Amino acid sequence: MIRWIALAAVLGALIAAGGLSSAIELPWRSSIAAWLGASDQTTHTKLSPEDWPICSAMAAMGSEVDWAQLDPDFAAGKRALVAEDWNGAIAALKLAALRDPRNADIQNYIGYGYRRLRQWGPAMQYYQQALLLNRRHRSAHEHLGERYLALGEPARAEQQLATLEDICLIPCVETDDLKRAITIYNTLVSR
Repeated sequence: MIRWIALAAVLGALIAAGGLSSAIELPWRSSIAAWLGASDQTTHTKLSPEDWPICSAMAAMGSEVDWAQLDPDFAAGKRALVAEDWNGAIAALKLAALRDPRNADIQNYIGYGYRRLRQWGPAMQYYQQALLLNRRHRSAHEHLGERYLALGEPARAEQQLATLEDICLIPCVETDDLKRAITIYNTLVSR
Protein backbone atom coordinates (compact mmCIF):
# COMPACT_ATOMS: atom_id res chain seq x y z
CA MET A 1 0.00 0.00 0.00
CA ILE A 2 2.82 2.41 0.88
CA ARG A 3 4.50 1.64 -2.45
CA TRP A 4 1.33 2.61 -4.36
CA ILE A 5 1.07 5.88 -2.43
CA ALA A 6 4.74 6.65 -3.10
CA LEU A 7 4.33 5.79 -6.78
CA ALA A 8 1.25 8.03 -7.04
CA ALA A 9 3.13 10.89 -5.35
CA VAL A 10 6.10 10.54 -7.72
CA LEU A 11 3.84 10.39 -10.78
CA GLY A 12 1.91 13.44 -9.58
CA ALA A 13 5.15 15.37 -9.09
CA LEU A 14 6.39 14.41 -12.56
CA ILE A 15 3.13 15.44 -14.20
CA ALA A 16 3.13 18.75 -12.32
CA ALA A 17 6.76 19.41 -13.25
CA GLY A 18 6.04 18.63 -16.89
CA GLY A 19 3.06 20.96 -16.95
CA LEU A 20 5.05 23.71 -15.27
CA SER A 21 7.99 23.40 -17.61
CA SER A 22 5.75 23.53 -20.68
CA ALA A 23 3.95 26.59 -19.33
CA ILE A 24 7.13 28.56 -18.67
CA GLU A 25 8.77 30.24 -21.66
CA LEU A 26 12.47 29.66 -21.16
CA PRO A 27 14.95 31.71 -23.21
CA TRP A 28 17.06 28.70 -24.14
CA ARG A 29 14.10 27.05 -25.90
CA SER A 30 13.86 29.81 -28.49
CA SER A 31 17.63 29.72 -28.94
CA ILE A 32 17.58 25.99 -29.66
CA ALA A 33 14.62 26.40 -32.00
CA ALA A 34 16.42 29.16 -33.90
CA TRP A 35 19.59 27.06 -34.07
CA LEU A 36 17.61 24.12 -35.47
CA GLY A 37 15.84 26.43 -37.93
CA ALA A 38 12.43 25.67 -36.53
CA SER A 39 9.76 28.31 -36.63
CA ASP A 40 8.37 29.50 -33.33
CA GLN A 41 4.96 27.89 -33.49
CA THR A 42 4.68 27.39 -29.74
CA THR A 43 4.25 31.07 -28.95
CA HIS A 44 1.39 31.45 -26.51
CA THR A 45 -0.97 34.36 -26.88
CA LYS A 46 -2.46 35.95 -23.84
CA LEU A 47 -6.23 35.55 -23.71
CA SER A 48 -8.40 38.47 -22.76
CA PRO A 49 -11.26 37.86 -20.31
CA GLU A 50 -13.75 38.02 -23.19
CA ASP A 51 -12.05 34.98 -24.79
CA TRP A 52 -12.81 32.74 -21.83
CA PRO A 53 -15.99 30.69 -22.20
CA ILE A 54 -17.30 31.43 -18.69
CA CYS A 55 -17.35 34.49 -16.43
CA SER A 56 -16.56 36.86 -19.28
CA ALA A 57 -18.79 39.54 -17.80
CA MET A 58 -16.72 39.72 -14.61
CA ALA A 59 -13.97 41.68 -16.34
CA ALA A 60 -16.42 44.48 -17.14
CA MET A 61 -17.74 44.72 -13.57
CA GLY A 62 -14.49 45.37 -11.75
CA SER A 63 -14.73 49.03 -10.87
CA GLU A 64 -17.09 51.92 -10.49
CA VAL A 65 -15.85 53.43 -13.75
CA ASP A 66 -16.90 50.28 -15.57
CA TRP A 67 -20.35 50.42 -13.96
CA ALA A 68 -20.69 53.99 -15.19
CA GLN A 69 -19.99 52.81 -18.74
CA LEU A 70 -22.90 50.40 -18.53
CA ASP A 71 -25.44 53.13 -17.73
CA PRO A 72 -25.18 56.53 -19.42
CA ASP A 73 -27.34 58.21 -16.76
CA PHE A 74 -25.10 56.90 -13.98
CA ALA A 75 -22.08 58.21 -15.90
CA ALA A 76 -23.76 61.57 -16.44
CA GLY A 77 -24.63 61.75 -12.75
CA LYS A 78 -21.03 61.05 -11.75
CA ARG A 79 -19.78 63.73 -14.16
CA ALA A 80 -22.30 66.20 -12.74
CA LEU A 81 -21.13 65.41 -9.19
CA VAL A 82 -17.53 66.13 -10.19
CA ALA A 83 -18.67 69.39 -11.80
CA GLU A 84 -20.61 70.22 -8.61
CA ASP A 85 -23.87 70.38 -10.56
CA TRP A 86 -25.93 68.92 -7.75
CA ASN A 87 -29.34 69.28 -9.41
CA GLY A 88 -28.06 67.77 -12.66
CA ALA A 89 -26.47 64.91 -10.75
CA ILE A 90 -29.67 64.17 -8.86
CA ALA A 91 -31.76 64.21 -12.05
CA ALA A 92 -29.40 61.88 -13.93
CA LEU A 93 -28.92 59.54 -10.99
CA LYS A 94 -32.67 59.29 -10.41
CA LEU A 95 -33.02 58.10 -14.02
CA ALA A 96 -30.32 55.51 -13.37
CA ALA A 97 -32.13 54.48 -10.17
CA LEU A 98 -35.28 53.78 -12.17
CA ARG A 99 -33.37 51.07 -14.05
CA ASP A 100 -31.38 49.88 -11.05
CA PRO A 101 -33.36 50.62 -7.88
CA ARG A 102 -31.30 48.20 -5.77
CA ASN A 103 -27.96 49.92 -6.44
CA ALA A 104 -26.73 51.33 -3.13
CA ASP A 105 -24.10 53.48 -4.87
CA ILE A 106 -26.74 55.33 -6.86
CA GLN A 107 -28.85 55.92 -3.73
CA ASN A 108 -25.79 57.18 -1.86
CA TYR A 109 -24.82 59.57 -4.67
CA ILE A 110 -28.36 60.98 -4.83
CA GLY A 111 -28.22 61.53 -1.07
CA TYR A 112 -24.85 63.24 -1.48
CA GLY A 113 -26.31 65.60 -4.08
CA TYR A 114 -29.17 66.50 -1.77
CA ARG A 115 -26.79 67.03 1.15
CA ARG A 116 -24.68 69.40 -0.91
CA LEU A 117 -27.88 71.33 -1.68
CA ARG A 118 -28.53 71.38 2.08
CA GLN A 119 -31.75 69.45 1.63
CA TRP A 120 -31.31 67.34 4.74
CA GLY A 121 -34.54 65.31 4.61
CA PRO A 122 -34.11 63.88 1.10
CA ALA A 123 -30.40 63.33 1.80
CA MET A 124 -31.28 61.26 4.85
CA GLN A 125 -33.89 59.30 2.89
CA TYR A 126 -31.40 58.29 0.20
CA TYR A 127 -28.60 57.48 2.67
CA GLN A 128 -31.00 55.26 4.58
CA GLN A 129 -32.05 53.58 1.34
CA ALA A 130 -28.39 52.94 0.47
CA LEU A 131 -27.82 51.42 3.91
CA LEU A 132 -30.98 49.36 3.62
CA LEU A 133 -29.60 47.90 0.39
CA ASN A 134 -26.08 47.47 1.81
CA ARG A 135 -25.65 48.00 5.54
CA ARG A 136 -21.85 47.95 5.11
CA HIS A 137 -21.79 50.72 2.47
CA ARG A 138 -18.79 52.73 3.62
CA SER A 139 -19.49 55.91 1.65
CA ALA A 140 -23.09 56.05 2.87
CA HIS A 141 -21.89 55.82 6.49
CA GLU A 142 -19.29 58.54 5.86
CA HIS A 143 -21.77 60.86 4.14
CA LEU A 144 -24.41 60.25 6.81
CA GLY A 145 -21.83 61.17 9.47
CA GLU A 146 -21.02 64.36 7.58
CA ARG A 147 -24.75 65.14 7.38
CA TYR A 148 -25.00 64.79 11.16
CA LEU A 149 -22.07 67.19 11.57
CA ALA A 150 -23.76 69.73 9.30
CA LEU A 151 -26.83 69.51 11.54
CA GLY A 152 -24.76 69.92 14.71
CA GLU A 153 -25.08 66.32 15.88
CA PRO A 154 -21.47 65.22 16.48
CA ALA A 155 -22.46 62.29 18.71
CA ARG A 156 -24.38 60.71 15.84
CA ALA A 157 -21.43 61.37 13.52
CA GLU A 158 -19.22 59.56 16.02
CA GLN A 159 -21.62 56.60 15.87
CA GLN A 160 -21.17 56.49 12.09
CA LEU A 161 -17.40 56.63 12.61
CA ALA A 162 -17.58 53.71 15.03
CA THR A 163 -19.62 51.76 12.48
CA LEU A 164 -17.05 52.53 9.81
CA GLU A 165 -14.24 51.37 12.07
CA ASP A 166 -16.08 48.07 12.52
CA ILE A 167 -16.63 47.71 8.78
CA CYS A 168 -13.09 48.65 7.75
CA LEU A 169 -10.85 46.08 9.36
CA ILE A 170 -7.88 48.00 8.00
CA PRO A 171 -7.83 51.78 7.63
CA CYS A 172 -10.05 52.99 4.79
CA VAL A 173 -10.51 56.34 3.10
CA GLU A 174 -14.05 56.78 4.39
CA THR A 175 -12.94 56.39 8.01
CA ASP A 176 -10.10 58.87 7.51
CA ASP A 177 -12.40 61.39 5.82
CA LEU A 178 -15.03 61.23 8.56
CA LYS A 179 -12.36 61.50 11.28
CA ARG A 180 -10.98 64.58 9.53
CA ALA A 181 -14.48 66.12 9.26
CA ILE A 182 -15.14 65.47 12.96
CA THR A 183 -11.80 67.05 13.90
CA ILE A 184 -12.58 70.14 11.80
CA TYR A 185 -16.06 70.34 13.31
CA ASN A 186 -14.67 70.12 16.86
CA THR A 187 -12.06 72.79 16.06
CA LEU A 188 -14.70 75.16 14.69
CA VAL A 189 -17.07 74.57 17.60
CA SER A 190 -14.37 75.14 20.24
CA ARG A 191 -13.48 78.61 18.91
